[in-house]
Amino acid sequence: MADETTSTLTDGQRVERLAALQSLIEMMRPAVQADGGDLVLLSADLESGVIEVQLQGACSTCAISSSTLQGGVERILKGRLDWVTDVIGGVDEVNAEQAVPVGIGGWVPRADL
Repeated sequence: MADETTSTLTDGQRVERLAALQSLIEMMRPAVQADGGDLVLLSADLESGVIEVQLQGACSTCAISSSTLQGGVERILKGRLDWVTDVIGGVDEVNAEQAVPVGIGGWVPRADL
């Protein structure tokens, strides 16, 4: 006998969760875009609370992109949406040679540190 999983969320709950998630993503995007990047929602399992996002643009070659994902995006999503259990993040694959001419990936470490 096959194990059938049934949804524990109503259609209304699904709509509410997705709307709240999309609203938070849109709230965070301008901060990421100000640094030449972008934040994109790739997938959302509204039942399990697993969210997948991707940093794009300048964030692809930025040395602190993992900090942005964990310290910013994940913290905000988990802090404001109690149903979010995990945030999986990555960066889009950008060729470093292509990134420099268009201004992407211009992060340079400070020499005085």
